[in-house]
Amino acid sequence: MSETVRQLPEEQLPVSPSTLERYRILQKAGGLVAPLLTVVLAFLISGVVVLLTTGSVVDTAKTYKGIFDGTGLDWFFHVGSYQIGVPFTSARVWFPWNTNDISSQAAANLEQTLLLWTALVLVGLAVAFAFRCGLFNIGGQGQYLAGSIAAVLVATELPHVVDLPGVLLILVSVLGGMLAGAALAGIAGILKGTVGAHEVITTIMLNWIVIWVGSYLFDVGGPLQTKAAGAAGAVPASTDIPDKAQIHVFWGDPLFQGLDVGFFVAIASLVVYYLTLNRTTLGYEVRAVGHNPEAARYGGIGVARNYFLAMAIAGTFAGLAGALDLLGWKFREDITDIQSSSIGFIGIAVALLGRNTAIGVGLAALLFAALQTGTASRSLDPSIFPPELASSLAVIIQGLVVLFVGADVIILLALGWLRRRRPQKAATAT
Repeated sequence: MSETVRQLPEEQLPVSPSTLERYRILQKAGGLVAPLLTVVLAFLISGVVVLLTTGSVVDTAKTYKGIFDGTGLDWFFHVGSYQIGVPFTSARVWFPWNTNDISSQAAANLEQTLLLWTALVLVGLAVAFAFRCGLFNIGGQGQYLAGSIAAVLVATELPHVVDLPGVLLILVSVLGGMLAGAALAGIAGILKGTVGAHEVITTIMLNWIVIWVGSYLFDVGGPLQTKAAGAAGAVPASTDIPDKAQIHVFWGDPLFQGLDVGFFVAIASLVVYYLTLNRTTLGYEVRAVGHNPEAARYGGIGVARNYFLAMAIAGTFAGLAGALDLLGWKFREDITDIQSSSIGFIGIAVALLGRNTAIGVGLAALLFAALQTGTASRSLDPSIFPPELASSLAVIIQGLVVLFVGADVIILLALGWLRRRRPQKAATAT
């Protein structure tokens, strides 16, 4: 056999796959099993923390049950006989679930979960799209804030220049947020493609630039801090956007953060992401550069150009998230959101767990949105678990998910070992 191999031409000799190729093969073989095991392991280890806190296995189970109830996902189990209004008419039809968020706590919690899901999907796509081009976009937080700041500036300042109809003002404000996110991320893409500056470093620096520029604009004495009567003593913030610039809320009360039509924009963004990557020339080039930039360059693909485009598109998703949140339920930009928000960083975990696929990002965003809502002090019963520790529990679970995603090759190898063991056991039994 060895002599036969020696006689083969060099180009026909069997070549062992590289470590990266083996890892990709394992990822494909793992399918949905590895991400599910990742989540299960994260919750199991977090359960130990809960057990140490509560001191009882029963109380640990009650805590997880309380978190699930707080997510609002139990709304689907409360089936009954209700009515729902038909859009654009006064008619009402039968519906199996209670959509009244006043009489149904589950409905109110689900609204908040889906509202957060909308933003997490978009910031997750911002990280995932860059990943597909071989770039690690740490700047989702800055791009999200840039989109939010740009949207509030357009929505509050543009009416002083020209009186636009409400729909047009919303569209222009959203477009401003998308362009701001794209421009910020595009800077990192240009630096990567021209001088080779690593995108992790540049996006982190850009995050802080946006945070401190926003703090200057809206903090006490800032040029854009509101001077409205009654604002003294409150958290420093921008002027509220006009009512006509607010995105339509189709479920719940706008005053209590109802679910707006940005939810459908997030669904459409998942479709756009999938089609762009898998059905367009741009998507092919982005994926080619992500697999091997040198081979892509040899094939005539502009690597620097695709670095810029990938980062700009990624920033567009994150900027869209910031604009939708601003126009949909925040209605103003305040200093607390600018300095303490972490939604862009959670988007990194969403993309990692979702394996940079449209369906995966959607499901991962639902998990993290539900976790954030379920551990919120207003959702989790304080008699079940201390509310001051609940948010820390959510961070622990998020961190463990990222840890196990980073080490998922171990999980994939374990799955392969179990698959090989089954035929061996069957052969031994026979």
